[in-house]
Amino acid sequence: MTLSRRQFLATTSAFALAGAAGASTAQHAFDRDYVIALAREMAASDYRARDMVPEAWRDLTYEQYKLIRFRPEAALWYGTDTPFNVDFFTPGLYFPRTVKVETVEGGTATPVAFDLAMFEKSDSVPELPVDETLGFSGLRLRTEMHRPGLTDEFCVFQGASYFRAIGLDQIYGLSARGLALKTGDAEGEEFPDFIRFWLERPNPEQRNMIVHALMDSPSVTGAYRFDITPGPACVMEVEATLFARKELHHVGLGPLTSMFLFDETNRDRFDDFRPAVHDSDGLMIFNGAGEILWRALANPKHLQVSSFSDSAPRGFGLMQRARRLSDFADLEAHYHRRPSLWVEPRGDWGQGAVTLVEIPADQEIYDNIVAYWRPSNSYEAGSQVDLAYRLTWGAQAPVAVDLARVVNTRMGGHLRGGRIATVDFGPHPLFEDGPEALTVHVSSPNVETSAGILQHNPETGGLRLAFTFDPGERQSVELRAQLLKDDQIASEVWLYRWTS
Repeated sequence: MTLSRRQFLATTSAFALAGAAGASTAQHAFDRDYVIALAREMAASDYRARDMVPEAWRDLTYEQYKLIRFRPEAALWYGTDTPFNVDFFTPGLYFPRTVKVETVEGGTATPVAFDLAMFEKSDSVPELPVDETLGFSGLRLRTEMHRPGLTDEFCVFQGASYFRAIGLDQIYGLSARGLALKTGDAEGEEFPDFIRFWLERPNPEQRNMIVHALMDSPSVTGAYRFDITPGPACVMEVEATLFARKELHHVGLGPLTSMFLFDETNRDRFDDFRPAVHDSDGLMIFNGAGEILWRALANPKHLQVSSFSDSAPRGFGLMQRARRLSDFADLEAHYHRRPSLWVEPRGDWGQGAVTLVEIPADQEIYDNIVAYWRPSNSYEAGSQVDLAYRLTWGAQAPVAVDLARVVNTRMGGHLRGGRIATVDFGPHPLFEDGPEALTVHVSSPNVETSAGILQHNPETGGLRLAFTFDPGERQSVELRAQLLKDDQIASEVWLYRWTS
């Protein structure tokens, strides 16, 4: 990368004013190279955590924090011909440190100053001090979606390197992150932070928005660029340049975080009026060999990690396939309207594994599911890593593969002992000749399974596969099933890990 003299002076001035993790207090020249230069410079120095906001902010209760609301008329670009508005969040409670935000117009960045007058608060919220540590904890993007003349939110960046988005007529569910480090490791996970944002002001007719973010953590820094297009599905083109402070031996690229409490596989563990509670019900993988894998999610009693080795993956994601209100019977949470999220690598991500971490949870407030791509090789300290991928937040994965999809998984005890599993496949033209025209493949590396019975399911219009297995004294059993027709693949590969 080559910096102009103007860019170089702007970069060095920013560090002189506020240090590597700070932000300039005046206008400066800006492009993506500016963020990359900041990340590179920061990685050459020791990590330094940002200051925390005053204790009164950190001591806010959940109820008090919710009663501090952003004023719509204070939104960035409100009342202008810019097709997007930006709201901001205060710090406090779960967000003890702030982020810096700047707008970009004509190649020049201008800081957005924190002003408590941007917010209204209830009388039950105590007086809160304002000092030089105050700033925003995140931001929310809005645009006209389905209400002419009115804006709707479609994307939020808040907390560590987390962000969420939704498609048309959806509500927030699972999250993505800039990077995952040491997820599930015994020594504990490291959570990088987005510490600074730059928002490029869109033209009046523009339908996408560009957001830049600077990431920092003890082990790595990063420069991110998000090209975000709202619509029936919200699509993000992500570019990231990482600089390793330390050796990154367990890094997760394109990480996704979701919640799975129960469904028909573990319904007996929860005394709840609802038949299911989850933001996502399966991990879908389109591997380098062209297979479509569907791993039904679980809420295990003990932490479990599953790795699906691959080379040059075509995509993976956490999906929500239960789309009827009756699947959840929840008139408030509306889990049937939560988005699925698909990660599509740009370029060759090489050897590695799609990794699924399932963490025990006893309440739906906990995000207990993590999925990401883990490269086979570590990134050495001092190395630079460039990657790109697309994120699609929508009803289903944007994958044009003509196979029958898994739509549900059930588990239960069998009258003659052992366990019974049922797998529902959605309707498909390949099923028109009836179940007898299909071949069932059921297997396990741990136990013997029955051959499986395939029947028409009048409720779904597809087919149901049922088979039995006896785990005996085993604590876990890996299961696999697939349908074939005339020796040709007819369905996704269904995978599940049963645990006692």
